[in-house]
Amino acid sequence: MTFRNRLQYFLVKHLRISNKQALSMILEGLVSVNDEVVRENVVVQTHDRILADNQIVREGKRLIYVAYYKPRGIETTFNTEIQDNLRAILNFPEDVFHVGRLDKESEGLLLLTNDSRVFDKTLRQEHKTEKEYIVTVDKMIDENFINTMANGVTILGKTTLPCHVEIVDDYTFKIVLIQGINRQIRRMCYKLGYEVTRLLRVRIGDILLGDLKSGEYYFY
Repeated sequence: MTFRNRLQYFLVKHLRISNKQALSMILEGLVSVNDEVVRENVVVQTHDRILADNQIVREGKRLIYVAYYKPRGIETTFNTEIQDNLRAILNFPEDVFHVGRLDKESEGLLLLTNDSRVFDKTLRQEHKTEKEYIVTVDKMIDENFINTMANGVTILGKTTLPCHVEIVDDYTFKIVLIQGINRQIRRMCYKLGYEVTRLLRVRIGDILLGDLKSGEYYFY
């Protein structure tokens, strides 16, 4: 973490005071972050509300976390130049971005937020965030299909990580991934001679799609 992320630097920059003056204000308890007095040179985030000597230096940003049911046929983008984009159908007044993607023909849980930390925590593989899908294919599945999917399938020159897979019915299975390879499930199924007819994401970490209907959302 660099000095530029620290409270002292923030005060110097916004109050146009010296490093010594900024540090003195912090040590004397004249600065609060999110309404809590701090007496050390803490790391501050872009959304933090900061007061110095009872004066608002930055109001801060209201953080928003949305679980959204992306409909099938909608592109995961807010780019209005692309047909069938999120902006065209999502009646949401706040400025948010999507965390990860669902391809156009897939549907289900998509996270929307204005908090960049969620993007990092959710998508980096080392965080091992589980993503759960219910998948329907065009042919009957069997234990061999399930075991092969679970143990790893070679796509795009790499073998997918072992994952949890279980049969739901003759044509449907549940799969839980921590990877994020482009169109991973569709590519895995295609490699084994199957075509995906429906792909529904129902969970990301501990956030559930729940009873949402296509196009609906809730704050979490």
